[in-house]
Amino acid sequence: MPLGNPPVRNSVAAFANDAIIVPSPVCFGFRSLRTGRVKKPGKTSLHIPPFVYIYQKHSRFMKIILTGTTGMVGEGVLLECLANPLVTQVLGVSRKPCGHTHPKLTECIVPEFLDLQPGDTRFQGYDACFFCAGISSIGKSEADYTRITQDTTLHFARVMRQQNPDSVFIYVSGAGTDSTEKGRSMWARVKGKTENTLLTLGFRNAYNFRPAFMKAMPGQTHLLPAYSYFAWLYPVLKVVYPAGVCTLSEVGKSMIYLVTHAYGSSTITVKDIKALARSTSG
Repeated sequence: MPLGNPPVRNSVAAFANDAIIVPSPVCFGFRSLRTGRVKKPGKTSLHIPPFVYIYQKHSRFMKIILTGTTGMVGEGVLLECLANPLVTQVLGVSRKPCGHTHPKLTECIVPEFLDLQPGDTRFQGYDACFFCAGISSIGKSEADYTRITQDTTLHFARVMRQQNPDSVFIYVSGAGTDSTEKGRSMWARVKGKTENTLLTLGFRNAYNFRPAFMKAMPGQTHLLPAYSYFAWLYPVLKVVYPAGVCTLSEVGKSMIYLVTHAYGSSTITVKDIKALARSTSG
């Protein structure tokens, strides 16, 4: 894939049923549609003119809404999105500025997510939402935690769904979430209910991410207070308990991959995150 900034989406022309064509100054000669190899023009093969490159539709450019950019997970995903050439625009939705500036990034400051209206056109025209906002349940009553975690997430999802009916919604839940909604752990029940409801809202695809211990991205500033005390454990856990650790770079890569690729499970575990991230790199 060519390096540098991706072409503007409205300059992309449709071609056949499985590809789109974009100008590419780094491709010389003729590129075979069947094999993808550069060769001299011939009479029997279908060729693409010089300076044109084939992008598969599953690698199309995308515009992302991202919440939680002032938290550790959201900030890590943000940095991955900004570094990825397939992501052309990120709308960061949070209660305060995230502290990062980038040509791709626009911020939408929302003091109270529950006050958002379904017809809010600021959220129109996006391909996916990565909902990374969240809080700890420590010190919270079940009613308060439900309002902040479940009600806020579902309200935002419904606003997103109305403005972008063909979009993908990805929710960062957590390892240990209780899909039965009947367990003893309050936070796990609440998140389980949130996960289950999201799957009924009618998005093109919805996925619930259940990461565990995550390694931060270089350049992150919004880290959990305890992270500095436990970050040294990552290389150890990677060896002794690989199913329990991943990087935030892998989380971001896997989210980006799922915007244009369907997956067989709506619950994305650490193992899935790593596999999807490898697929993105490949």
